[in-house]
Amino acid sequence: MNIKTHLSNCLFVLLLLLLTSSCENRQKSASNKQFSADVIIYGGNSSAVIAAVQVVKMGKEVILISPDKHLGGLTSSGLGWTDTGNKAVIGGLARDFYHRLYLHYQEDSAWRWQEKNEYGNKGQGNVAIDGENRTMWIFEPHAAELVFDQLVNEYKIPLYREAYLDRETGVSMKDGSIVSIRTLDGNIYMADQFIDASYEGDLMAAAGISYTVGRESIGTYGEDWNGIQTGVLHHGHHFKSDISPYLIPGDPTSGVLPRISTEEPGEFGNGDHRLQAYCFRMCLTDHPENRLAIYRPEDYDSTQYELLGRVFASGWREVFHKFDPIPNHKTDVNNHGPFSTDNIGMNYDYPEADYERRAEIISEHMLYQKGLLWFLTSDPAVPSDIREKMGQWGYALDEFTDNGNWPHQIYVREARRMVGDFVMTENEVLGKTPVEQSVGMGSYTMDSHNVQRYIKPDGFVQNEGDIGVHPEDPYQIDMRSLLPSKDECSNLLVPVCLSCSHIAFGSIRMEPVFMILGQSAATLAVMAIEEEGAIHDISYEKLRQQLLEDGQVLQQ
Repeated sequence: MNIKTHLSNCLFVLLLLLLTSSCENRQKSASNKQFSADVIIYGGNSSAVIAAVQVVKMGKEVILISPDKHLGGLTSSGLGWTDTGNKAVIGGLARDFYHRLYLHYQEDSAWRWQEKNEYGNKGQGNVAIDGENRTMWIFEPHAAELVFDQLVNEYKIPLYREAYLDRETGVSMKDGSIVSIRTLDGNIYMADQFIDASYEGDLMAAAGISYTVGRESIGTYGEDWNGIQTGVLHHGHHFKSDISPYLIPGDPTSGVLPRISTEEPGEFGNGDHRLQAYCFRMCLTDHPENRLAIYRPEDYDSTQYELLGRVFASGWREVFHKFDPIPNHKTDVNNHGPFSTDNIGMNYDYPEADYERRAEIISEHMLYQKGLLWFLTSDPAVPSDIREKMGQWGYALDEFTDNGNWPHQIYVREARRMVGDFVMTENEVLGKTPVEQSVGMGSYTMDSHNVQRYIKPDGFVQNEGDIGVHPEDPYQIDMRSLLPSKDECSNLLVPVCLSCSHIAFGSIRMEPVFMILGQSAATLAVMAIEEEGAIHDISYEKLRQQLLEDGQVLQQ
């Protein structure tokens, strides 16, 4: 396939998902239709699918409305190197998902490009195959999607794909409850209970629920690691040498290199509107039979990577430190270093943007990362040994086959966060404040990727916002963080964009936790239906007993 044609096809598919879904769906349905169920779930990611399964297991009817074509969100879109933390606190349907992956990889047919014993049990502390507990924690994107599709089919879950919420007038409410929601194709969905499991919190926002975007100040909830964190250098994803941000090094009058903010970073500890950076978790391979060579993308601009060239000139050589190995000679590529796959500062308007603007942001991120790969493969500013090694990698031909072998889902690390009567903060995550009504547990590091790239007073460039603070023990997540204030809405649960501070979300935002919270939210929704009451009035003790019966881990 011609490189230019290949890229054009990829861009076309990506934009098609967002920009033309409304027209396509209208063509599929000549007249608007009404659907009803006990529970409506908006979202197509891991949390949404698990929530839908739980509703069915509890004997109620559910409809899953997915704005995405493919199920699973990040779990099936490149994030195969699972951020688990303490695996012992992952129970219920989340653990069953990883058990199903284990069964998948017990089949010889799953090992198409590599022998199982050759892969072994790789993981720098992250064990792939846990034979004792029959779980698989590191996997290929298509394998995860296969499991999600199997779950939907097995539990006969009605599913509407590429169905986007009408965010302007598509939520009908009465007396503080959602009555129905409408998608852009005109279809209307009615239910007793609703769950917003989207990464963006679109249903929550359209229903008028209070939320925030960005970082709170350290004083808002009495935290140490929230807000602007200039001078705090965790993880190593910062500039370790003095590197000039100017077109002519050392000359401020010459202008500033691309992808460096000229704004002041703000005062330490203050809140702001900025978000931790997004990226795509790329699935690359070095297996020749399954590899599409890295190519020069259309509209490639080498000057966008001039800063990285200066990083190499300073002696930095850590390009491949987060090429984490997944089965079949593939990798989950994550951000690493001062200038990497994270597109710092280019996502601030994403949460509130309309679908067209979101598509533009997603496209820009894709071009940035494809251009980065080409730069690393071809540019003379890159050391020859790195160029040679990068040339051995390419896009996996058997992944994302309808999207130009590019991930379907951008990594929305953070968007809106609900503000309910109870807010999870670093004080609960770090065990300083007890949680009274646990509906699941987390354990991962409070992990915020960089938020901005700025010029320091000394005239050199630096990143800000990269925080990594590890809880000593697994922590509990409070039921009330899934609930909006009762006076705002009495029949909506939010297991992804939950009521949580920025830095606490840095730990809670992991995919296994989203699955755990999806199951707990669905359980609460069904119990509210059975008791014909508001979600806020359900006895926690009764909920707790049901969650434990269903295998959730609520304490250690």
